[in-house]
Amino acid sequence: MSTSAALRGDSAKKALSLYRQLLRQGNQFAAYNFREYAKRRTRDAFRENKNVDDPRRVQELLQHGLKELQMLKRQTIISGFYQQDRLVVEGGLSGKDEGGNEGIVRQKDTGWD
Repeated sequence: MSTSAALRGDSAKKALSLYRQLLRQGNQFAAYNFREYAKRRTRDAFRENKNVDDPRRVQELLQHGLKELQMLKRQTIISGFYQQDRLVVEGGLSGKDEGGNEGIVRQKDTGWD
């Protein structure tokens, strides 16, 4: 195995590890829309750059990905500070549903009367 092939293998492992970390961290967002955006953006960025062969460009992309991961970590912590109702697509309360132990009743505006 040549040195360049070994470097490509190492870079591939790093890229796969970064990809998984970004997806996991994106899944930590409290808000559904932010969660889905982070996962979609991660997938799109990796698909867009999957055919990059230049080792220098690969390292630049990995460094950029690590910065994005750090940003995602900060943003997921901040998003955890704010309580939000779950959306209907998440199986959240909608219409006239009663909450669990707290006995909360939520009635949402359904539009014009």
